[in-house]
Parts: sequence; structure tokens; C-alpha cells
Amino acid sequence: MRSSNPALRGSVFQNFESYGDTTTMTITGTAVKTLIAIMLALLTAGMTWFKFQEAGGVAAGGVQAIQPLMIGGGIVGFILALITIFKPTSAAFTTPLYALAEGCFLGGISAIIQSQFPQVPIVFQACCLTFGTLLVMLFLYQSGIIKVTEKLRMGITAATGAICLLYLMSMVMGMFGMPIGFIHNATPIGIGFSLFVVGLAAFNLLLDFDVIDRMASNNAPKYMEWYGAFSLMVTLVWLYMEILRLLSKLNRRN
Repeated sequence: MRSSNPALRGSVFQNFESYGDTTTMTITGTAVKTLIAIMLALLTAGMTWFKFQEAGGVAAGGVQAIQPLMIGGGIVGFILALITIFKPTSAAFTTPLYALAEGCFLGGISAIIQSQFPQVPIVFQACCLTFGTLLVMLFLYQSGIIKVTEKLRMGITAATGAICLLYLMSMVMGMFGMPIGFIHNATPIGIGFSLFVVGLAAFNLLLDFDVIDRMASNNAPKYMEWYGAFSLMVTLVWLYMEILRLLSKLNRRN
């Protein structure tokens, strides 16, 4: 099973029986656990958002008020993601904690970006587009309009790897004062790049659906429901961040 999502690497699905779980994974169970993870992320995102507003926003030191939550959430979320990836049996405990941590990070980022565009509900738009994209891609997958073939998997995986490498290069070059401009700039090329990455993130959802479907069909153990939920959360967080970046560019251009 191939997916560009690091949480769905092939080695995770080998030797399921070695974990001694006598119950099996279901699509419904994975969907329920994904919904729980999303709600937990929304809970802490909302708390961070309101903390920022109570502190008076950017002008009154709101960034400083939420900085520990935002940075701490990002770091803790990354650590929990690594634990979950390398120890899938821990997913039932780490996935809810990952969702809570990512909520703090996303809530902080969202509040800061929204403060830059007070006249535009940019965060609400990003949330609607993210969940709308999730539903559309789920429909396209279940209806068979888009079939996840081996060529499609290879193409999406290769493109995602290239984008990750580009972002890594941008971070390294940024440390030396030479960032890759079009990634962040609101130029036509920059907007086109963001559109491409949003589309790529959306297509990654198809790969996630396919792998989760295959795991359930192969009677993967019950804990893999939480792991499947974690994997979808990873892609949804990426998708939301890219949509927020795209909307920010469009509004800066206007």
C-alpha cells in the first residue's frame, strides 16, 4: 500500500497479528474516531482563538498571550505524530492528544492571520473549504469517479515528496536570508503554486481513503481505526494550512 502520507507508510500494515488484537478495523469506526479528533482540534483551536481576542489582538499583545500555546502545540503535535507513526499501537492515546495539540497551533495561526484581514472572514472560509474538499473527495472516491490506480499513487507521492523538499529548501535558505519568494508572495506565480499545493493535498485524501479502505478489507486490528483517524488528521491539517495560505495571498493581492 503506497501513500505519500508518512503516517501511512507500508511497514505499518505488516504483521498486524503480532499486536494480538482480536477485533478488527471498520470504516465506520475510523470515521467516528476521525470526527472525534476533529472536534478535539476545534475545541482547543477555539480556546486559543478566544484567548487571543481577550488579550486584545495583535496590537494589545495577543500574540504574546497565545505564543506558548501555539508554539507548544506545534512542538507537542510533532512529537506525538512521530510517536504515533513509529508505534501505531499507541494511536488510541496519541491521536486525541495530537488533535488537541494541533488545535492550539492552528487556532493561534488562524487568529493571527484573521487579524490581518479584519474585514474578511478568511478563517471561516478556510474551514468551509477544508471540510467541503473533504466531502467532495470522499464522494469522488466512493462513487468511483476518480479511481486510485497505481499510476495515480505514484504521481501524487512523487509530487508530494517534491513539495516537501521545496519547503525544506525554503526553510534552510530562509535562515541565510535567501527564501524562495514565490512560495510566500502574492504574485500570480505564488497564487498558482498555492492552488497546485491545495489540489495536491486534496488528492492525498484519496490515497488516505484508499489505504484505510484496504486496511479495513484486510481485517486490520481495531487500534488501526485510531491510526487511520490520525492519518486523515495529518492530511487535513496540511490542507487547511495551504487553503489559509492561498486565501491570505488572494486577499493581500486585493
